[in-house]
Formats: sequence, structure tokens, C-alpha cells
Amino acid sequence: MPIPEPDVAVPEGDVKKGAKLFKAKCAQCHTIEKGGNAKQGPPLWGVMGRPSGSCDFGYSEANKNSGITWSDKHMFVYLIDPKKYLPGTKMVFAGVKKEKERADLVAFMMEQK
Repeated sequence: MPIPEPDVAVPEGDVKKGAKLFKAKCAQCHTIEKGGNAKQGPPLWGVMGRPSGSCDFGYSEANKNSGITWSDKHMFVYLIDPKKYLPGTKMVFAGVKKEKERADLVAFMMEQK
């Protein structure tokens, strides 16, 4: 069953802080530069606006069949607790509980296209 876009307001984030957070929390498993390769997780260059499970990576069926097209709203809520938001995902990450940090990460990711 497709996951509908959340009805949330995404606070304005700080792109520079988001870049630092990405390096600290995400870069161990993901690349985000143009042409970056998959690591433990898929490359995230251009992820915003892309259907979940659509780039060259061994995604779970849950990701491929989620119906998600990544938006600021989906990503903002997903990052709270990925396994709860998308049951069956392979993403092994506890999540980002602080709203401001999630907003900063989303702002950074929105610019990587």
C-alpha cells in the first residue's frame, strides 16, 4: 500500500549545518556527490523528487513498492525513525529525533541535484 505524503510543515533548515550533519550521520553509508557510488546504502545525489527504490541499488521490496516519491515532507518524517516509517526497509539507522537537525538535513539534501 502506498505511503501518502505526510501532512507536516517542514521548518526552514540551514544547508551548511545540514552538510555537516550529513557528513556526521549519513556519509558512513551514503554518498551524495554527483556520480557517487552506492556504499552500504544507495547514493543520495538527486534523491529529492526521485521515486523510492528507483536507482541502481539492492533495495528492499518495501522501498520499491512504497509509492514514495521523495519530498521534503516524506524525508523529514522518514528520518525520525526509518524502520517505523517504512517497515521492511534495509536502512539500519536509529533516526534523527531533533526537528532542527532533520530540517537542516532536508535543506541540504534538497540542494543536491
